Amino acid sequence: MPADLSPSDIAKRATARRAADLVETGMKVGLGTGSTAAFLVSRLGERLRDEGLRFTAVPTSTRTAEQARGEGIEVVTLNEAGRLDLTIDGADEFDADLTLIKGGGGAHLQEKIVAAASDRMVVIADAGKEVATLGAFPLPVEVIPFGWRTTQALVARTLENMDVDGGETVLRMRDGAAFVTDEGNHILDLHLGRIGDARALSAALNHVPGVVENGLFIDICDSVVIGHEDGSVSLRGRLAAEQG
Repeated sequence: MPADLSPSDIAKRATARRAADLVETGMKVGLGTGSTAAFLVSRLGERLRDEGLRFTAVPTSTRTAEQARGEGIEVVTLNEAGRLDLTIDGADEFDADLTLIKGGGGAHLQEKIVAAASDRMVVIADAGKEVATLGAFPLPVEVIPFGWRTTQALVARTLENMDVDGGETVLRMRDGAAFVTDEGNHILDLHLGRIGDARALSAALNHVPGVVENGLFIDICDSVVIGHEDGSVSLRGRLAAEQG
């Protein structure tokens, strides 16, 4: 185990390496975005060089695409790949139903499209991402730049009728300017505290004019590989059932 890794990075590395073993030669694989996914891409590059693993990757962001190409991984678009065998991605929170909050890295729109195009979605996360109730992590909502303040007001009004504990909506900033996604959009981060009904909230948010997509992933993930600070992993969902 590298001595310079923090306990959090040890957990992220462990879950990424376990999930990388799921990739087989000939697969078409969605590659997620974020710090844990970066460990995954690095490990897949190692397998490519050491084992001759060959697969086609569909990245969920420009930064993941750049890292994958740097590792020698074949990168194609989702239009070119069509249906995918597997997507491996991180999460900001997940609950017992494997409902997720994603989008801390600003890529949840592409991540959701890629995951929905996959036969399986496996989440890689450290143990701290498992929660009893979603909502402590701010929920990202991607909105088009045109009239974003109006969209923000409509989102805030929508939240008044939802089973949540808060309703603050904040435009995500970076380097003193509004954050811009790969699609040229902005992100509103919703500070909700607790989400009582994720399905109802997701549907309501996506009905607001100007909203492109929210960061709730419902009935998409089928397994979670959880990394721990001692380098061990545990499983949830389909992988746990398959292991017996």
